[in-house]
Amino acid sequence: MQFKDYYQILGVSRDETAENIKKAFRRLARKYHPDISKEADADQRMPEINEAYAVLSDPEKRAAYDQVGRGYQPGQDFRPPPDWDAGFEFSGHGSAPHDAADFSDFFAELFGRMGGAPGGFHGRQARHGRGEDHHAKVLLDIEDAFTGPTRQIALRVPQIDAGGHVQLVGRTLNIRIPLGVHEGQTIRLAGQGAPGAGGAPAGDLMLEVHFNPHPRYRVEGSDLHLKLPVAPWEAALGTVIAVPLPGGSIKVRIPEGAQSGKQLRVRGKGIPGNPPGDLLLDLQVVLPPADTPQARQLYETMSRELAFDPRS
Repeated sequence: MQFKDYYQILGVSRDETAENIKKAFRRLARKYHPDISKEADADQRMPEINEAYAVLSDPEKRAAYDQVGRGYQPGQDFRPPPDWDAGFEFSGHGSAPHDAADFSDFFAELFGRMGGAPGGFHGRQARHGRGEDHHAKVLLDIEDAFTGPTRQIALRVPQIDAGGHVQLVGRTLNIRIPLGVHEGQTIRLAGQGAPGAGGAPAGDLMLEVHFNPHPRYRVEGSDLHLKLPVAPWEAALGTVIAVPLPGGSIKVRIPEGAQSGKQLRVRGKGIPGNPPGDLLLDLQVVLPPADTPQARQLYETMSRELAFDPRS
């Protein structure tokens, strides 16, 4: 996928005001609208212009685009980093579901799930003066699901300043993480969305939970996955070993004759909940190195004494 420079498409600078971006769009729309344009490439240019304006005229999309596209050139290979939109707070009015389908793959990749929801950030809209719901994606540690701690999260809220420029305003919140929180779960913070009008209640803030990558654990649904290295004699003879888990450890029996790739399931030891998830252990038999005379002698003894051919 190639990077699109929306500023170049509209012919404006990156620090242009919202008012001047609107003027640039109107000027180009008069020139390239297929119903009136005599330009040979009007059919190709007008969708690009519409897409660029859909992003740069929206403070939230523009702030996100500026953040993720910093340093890229038009046509350069582009793939947004995972969870690039984490920590952005978006309002509920964002994209209509058809927006991503109407525009390019580049647009869909950036904004198709902005704020966490498929098709963009859609939530409860303001009604009877009630403030809009806001949305944000937050990254937690897997360990948080096991302990239910209180975490301070930092959010960036795109706003337009008095000069018509987009700026990111930060705010921090202390939130209690529900015990057993899982990937994709939404935490609702009542009254933390947009203010209401005329004394009406404020909207809510909807936090979609995702987990940070973990060097040891992986989560699928409510199941916890762990690669478990075992020594050859542990796999061959069977044993009981301690397996570290977030918040403690459990003892697991390795069956005699276990092989690399075998998966052991320990029911109820995954993400806490009702019911809790399972712990899935993928065994990896790890050979000790033959880097000492004694170790080499042991391997040579096995070679002579064991009638074993792994390729037979």
